[in-house]
Amino acid sequence: MTDNSHSDPDGAEARAYRRAMSAFATGVCVVTVDSEAGPVGMTVNSVTSVSLEPRLLLWCLDDRAERAGAFMEGRPFSVHVLGAGEADWADRFSRGDYRLSEDEVGRSRSGSPILKGGLARFDCVLHEQIAMGDHQILVGRVAHFEAEEGAGLTFFRGQYGRIQEHVE
Repeated sequence: MTDNSHSDPDGAEARAYRRAMSAFATGVCVVTVDSEAGPVGMTVNSVTSVSLEPRLLLWCLDDRAERAGAFMEGRPFSVHVLGAGEADWADRFSRGDYRLSEDEVGRSRSGSPILKGGLARFDCVLHEQIAMGDHQILVGRVAHFEAEEGAGLTFFRGQYGRIQEHVE
């Protein structure tokens, strides 16, 4: 192990750090919210359960993300945990085509745009926003949630994978 404690945001150390972090396999989620231009989505893998009472989750948002403003305005948002067959959504909302037409989404009880599908969905209202480094930590209070059975979409070393339910 190497101690690389100094900053190198765009260089070899940054790439090495991202590579090291990619050794942590994660689930893949899309977070949706309304923006001034209509509903938008963003792919994230930083979703964490924070508390059961009250029900809180968090996810991290890059300050430089083109869609960051829409998520930081305090509007209700929904976190969609993607199933193994939904890598197309992950790709779509990670860059490029992140706007949604009204006919592509439904509406949650709190009014946030929701995708059709996914393994689980958490409809949230912003509970707290914390600036941390070059990201914002957005803590959502879960107002409603739904879950389905099925295999989950994972991300490891830059590649999609899947994890089956009932793995022994």
